[in-house]
Amino acid sequence: MITIVGGTGRLGRLVAARLVADGRSVRVVARSTPSTPVPGAEFVPADVRVPTSLPDAVDGSEVVIAAMHGMAPDAGESPAQVDRDGTRALVAAARSAGADVVLVSIVGAADEHPIELFRMKAAAERAVREGSLGVEPDWTIVRASAFAQLWLDLFRSTAGASGVPKVMGPGRNPVNFVSVDDVAVAVARGATDPSLRGHVIEVAGEDLSPTELATLVTPPGERPGHIPTAAVWALGTVLRPFRPALARLARQTLAMEHVPLGTDPGPGHADHPWLPQTPIAELARVS
Repeated sequence: MITIVGGTGRLGRLVAARLVADGRSVRVVARSTPSTPVPGAEFVPADVRVPTSLPDAVDGSEVVIAAMHGMAPDAGESPAQVDRDGTRALVAAARSAGADVVLVSIVGAADEHPIELFRMKAAAERAVREGSLGVEPDWTIVRASAFAQLWLDLFRSTAGASGVPKVMGPGRNPVNFVSVDDVAVAVARGATDPSLRGHVIEVAGEDLSPTELATLVTPPGERPGHIPTAAVWALGTVLRPFRPALARLARQTLAMEHVPLGTDPGPGHADHPWLPQTPIAELARVS
């Protein structure tokens, strides 16, 4: 049994589909029953913020995939609660069940990173690396850059009747964007290939500024619009007591203007030649 925690999200559903197609027994874990079931997978409700809910969710698992994150703008959670503390609780439950762990992390995760999510993913990686049950590592870490489809959908959602998407702030700083389908390939392979235990797999795509990415879904002859920096700053400040997750996303967007977020996908593909690399322009045409 391979259990995917966060298995009803965009990445989790793709990983589940790959594993089911490969003939694997798959269990999907999330806080609430999905409106659209994950085909071929059983569902068990649990919440990584509630450690007592986890032992039953991972019971009988050979591998547990940690694919959850605490950045949903419409949720009342944080990366500290989900990516750091939740991962710690999940790793403890998985190891009590005798399962290996595959963690979905982020390219650039570091303790001193100015963006909270990157700091919490670094803490999650530590939790996974520490305390292996045996002499050999029982973990695989998949680091991914920003999911291109998620951002493309976000830009489309801001377009309105004009069809012109809006970028929060200047959107000039290069960010590495990757296809979530490529990440799903890495996560599924990490779950099923024991030779990848103790390995870190980096999955990256192309460096584009948010404005360049938005241009891919902008009507011909038009340019993306921009939400002024002052307005984004106000959103990140005023909403903090009422919509903390949305306010956090706004603050992160501003921080992204000043933090190096580009990366070279070459080393990851050299280490793992089976990794795909889908062109981002292709995603914009079909997603």
